Amino acid sequence: MGVKAMLPSYELGFYALVVTCAVLYSGSGIFEASRDSMNRKAFRDGIKPGWHYFGRKMDVADFEWVMWFTSFRNIIIFALSGHVLFGKICSMAVPQHRAVMYMIYGLLAVLASMGLPYLMIILSHCLLLYSVALAKQRWLCYVAGLCCLASFKVEPFGSWQSGFVTGAFDLQEVLFFGGCTFTIMRCMSFALESCERDEGIYSIFDLLKYNFYLPFFFFGPVMTFDQFHAQVSTREPRRRDDEMKNIRVNALLHVGAIVAVDIFFHFFYILTLPSDLKFVNRLSDWSLAGLAYSNLVFDWVKAAVMFGVTNTIARLDHLDPPQPPKCITMLYIFAETHFDRGINDWLCKYVYDHLGESHDNILKELVASISTFAITTLWLGPCQLVYIWSLLNCFGLNFELWVQKFFQLGPFAKLEAKLSGAMSRRIRAAFGAVNFWAIVLYNILALNSLEFALLVTKRLLVMGFPVSTLSIWFITYCGVQLIKERERILALQEEHKADKAKLE
Repeated sequence: MGVKAMLPSYELGFYALVVTCAVLYSGSGIFEASRDSMNRKAFRDGIKPGWHYFGRKMDVADFEWVMWFTSFRNIIIFALSGHVLFGKICSMAVPQHRAVMYMIYGLLAVLASMGLPYLMIILSHCLLLYSVALAKQRWLCYVAGLCCLASFKVEPFGSWQSGFVTGAFDLQEVLFFGGCTFTIMRCMSFALESCERDEGIYSIFDLLKYNFYLPFFFFGPVMTFDQFHAQVSTREPRRRDDEMKNIRVNALLHVGAIVAVDIFFHFFYILTLPSDLKFVNRLSDWSLAGLAYSNLVFDWVKAAVMFGVTNTIARLDHLDPPQPPKCITMLYIFAETHFDRGINDWLCKYVYDHLGESHDNILKELVASISTFAITTLWLGPCQLVYIWSLLNCFGLNFELWVQKFFQLGPFAKLEAKLSGAMSRRIRAAFGAVNFWAIVLYNILALNSLEFALLVTKRLLVMGFPVSTLSIWFITYCGVQLIKERERILALQEEHKADKAKLE
């Protein structure tokens, strides 16, 4: 109830004004803190010389972002440009064998960048999981796949395998574990899809074509085998109307996002500030809340750019890859919280939806979510911080269902039925605002540190109560109402499209 309920335009305008003013006020506090802390000794490692003519230094605390645009920039441009040119030639000359050509290029690129021992390690895991797939037993595929994944995430097995890779360069560890762990997830998808096939299993070459598609090899996203196989098996690939235009627009948007982040990091040190808790503790509650929220937004931008680049290449190859993650600004329920939609789709298909079924049963949902986060913990690498993150997010996911079931009981259901759609929407948004900050607080501990997460929680919920707590809750409520308005418009558009399709 309340999903398609409309609110008065003046009310939505008020919500937009409140959110805009709050963002500007919070941003001004972060800007002042960044300006005042530019030359602090504690921030020397995180802030480097930047735009001297503007008198600004740059926040370089994020290892991945700096890596992509310094040491890895030329490699990305060279390897992906080669893939695009190679793929274009193959699509024109031998479109029916383009998947084989992609595999060959991917194998050669992996061999050139990481060496023969690394390639042999990847092939050995592929061969092992292919052999397991021959038995066509789902439980055996899970056990073998998770054991292979653990061999890269649990010591001393990870170090033992990485020790076979000779040579040393800045990106060796990143490429090693990235390529290996994504390979295991792809091999598990291949094995599980083979179990569902009625006539035999797919060939080993199908697995190699799937795994060594270069744009997805080192950094993903994970595209499930059934989707990849169906799309690359098309003998005469054709583009949809305006597809090239959309690809160009998306490419420009990603370039714009990169430039925007580069500008942002010269004026807002959102990644370096949390490293000095004494300094951060002197910030106002508003600035602290904005700092925590900004960290999550940046992580989403980083994921959107990384997967956006590889997805753009995949679309040029006539594939339909997983969509970028949903922005944290548009989230207020745990079920949609993910920064890697490929892994999320994989987990939902093979674990969460498989065990949880319709997600209405509390016990099944508990088993499904615990299993999902157990695999996620192994994927991220078991450690104390990941354990806490998984526990909190697993609790949040189940708590949503418990609350939903509780308010579906007779007395509450009858009470809501008496309310108007607009009032129901307002009540749900109030609960959604609480959920929004639960998502923020549960995830910043993985992005920053447990100490920073505890500091933000203490300041906003304990020391800032009641003024800061209720003020930020009200502003978040206004934001959730704007999100709900967008969802309402999208729902009406989808309904209109469905009605139009029926008439046609």
